[in-house]
Amino acid sequence: MAFDDNFLWGGATAANQYEGGYLEGGKGLSTADVMTNGAVDQPRRVTWKNPTTGETGSTPFGFGASNCQVPEDAEPAVLDGEYYPSHTATDFYHHYKEDIKLMGEMGFKVFRLSINWARIFPNGDDAQPNEAGLQFYDNVFDECKKYNIEPLVTLSHYETPLHLAIKYNGWADRKLIDLFVKYATTVIKRYKGKVHYYLTFNEINMMEMSGYMGGGIINATEQTKAQGAHNQFVASALTVRAAHKIDPSVQVGQMLAYGPLYALTADPNDQLKAQVDMQNTYFYADVQTGGHYPAYRIKKYERDGIKLDDTPEDYELLAHYPADFLSFSCYGSSTVTTHDVDGKDGGNFVTGVKNPYLKTNAWGWATDPQILRIALNNLYDRYHKPLWIVENGIGWADEITADHKIHDDYRIEYLQQNLASMRDAVTIDGVDLMGYTMWGCIDLVSAGTGEMRKRYGFVYVDRDDKGEGSLNRYPKDSFYWYKKVIANNGEDLSN
Repeated sequence: MAFDDNFLWGGATAANQYEGGYLEGGKGLSTADVMTNGAVDQPRRVTWKNPTTGETGSTPFGFGASNCQVPEDAEPAVLDGEYYPSHTATDFYHHYKEDIKLMGEMGFKVFRLSINWARIFPNGDDAQPNEAGLQFYDNVFDECKKYNIEPLVTLSHYETPLHLAIKYNGWADRKLIDLFVKYATTVIKRYKGKVHYYLTFNEINMMEMSGYMGGGIINATEQTKAQGAHNQFVASALTVRAAHKIDPSVQVGQMLAYGPLYALTADPNDQLKAQVDMQNTYFYADVQTGGHYPAYRIKKYERDGIKLDDTPEDYELLAHYPADFLSFSCYGSSTVTTHDVDGKDGGNFVTGVKNPYLKTNAWGWATDPQILRIALNNLYDRYHKPLWIVENGIGWADEITADHKIHDDYRIEYLQQNLASMRDAVTIDGVDLMGYTMWGCIDLVSAGTGEMRKRYGFVYVDRDDKGEGSLNRYPKDSFYWYKKVIANNGEDLSN
């Protein structure tokens, strides 16, 4: 057998890209709700308003220390005449029964989704939770139970309540630690017996690239991003402690954005660059899963003049309450060099130079047939904890026929290679793997570009980049392929 009978096959989504209903049921605004759509050659924008003068505008959203530069005295805000993909997304809020039924038809064992913090505490610091929001997720989990689907819940998936970003500068302020733990414990208590797996922060190392997306930090600096990461580490440890007290059967995992990093040449300088660059990823797991700050990051902070607002108790919490398991996203590998070469990899977060051994798609994402085996072995050898692949997939401009068929052999081919690599890590190398949830199992909005035309799902949703369409759902060819894969537990990956 390739995988044991308890292996959790399924798919993954995020509220800000999928749920919609952005002000329904008492929900407040999140940081995603003020982000416009974009394209590969046109970045998303964060819109803003000066509450005193009434001046409005927008700032390009990119990655790096200078992203989301909102003018002084202005605040991120929803403006008339702009299109915000998160407001409707692909409308899980009104289609959850239909969508979960489709997941049940595929044979899902698990469904990864995020709870939108602002649906539970509209401002993030409210005295009492929003009952309508709590009830919505009760309904979702009850629907999952009908089909024997286990929920895997992400507590924060790029959905920081906007009020907390404006009032506290998001996770740059330690006050968010207690506010998050209050939210997390409210949720874990409410869904005791219904949810057994939680992730605290989606791709926590997104803080490295975007303090705004990862933590609601406006006009982020290296100092505020470092503080934001530390505060999230402490909040995660406190959530692990609280969850185990509330329900010992609950497991709380880390979620890391991960991709193997290759040196282009055998030049030792290339090898060293790959090693040092990889530390920017491993740091987040060394703390949240490993339980300690690694020496290489402490030295980096010393060189950069970064001083954390911390306490001795913080480090005791990190050591005593690390993540129970390590989950990660993995879409493609990257290649780096110290030499001047032509060709850059595009894609949302895939950086570096072109790997001459790999084929790329229209968004510059390279398909690496060994990626998951390499990733799983790297992480298992380093942390010796159960792993879970919670995002893996490929965006493509799917075309729908007149009779509503979508022939996505390219997606099947990508997944065949990735799942074969994953299977080798388990059967040949003995990696302890809990499950696999393919990203964007039903079409949703792209996080990096805000597009709909970059589709990921097994199910096509009739929605375009302008927010138009019927929102009708249509299974793709990959829907039936994945159904077969689940039914034979990954033994037969043929098309």
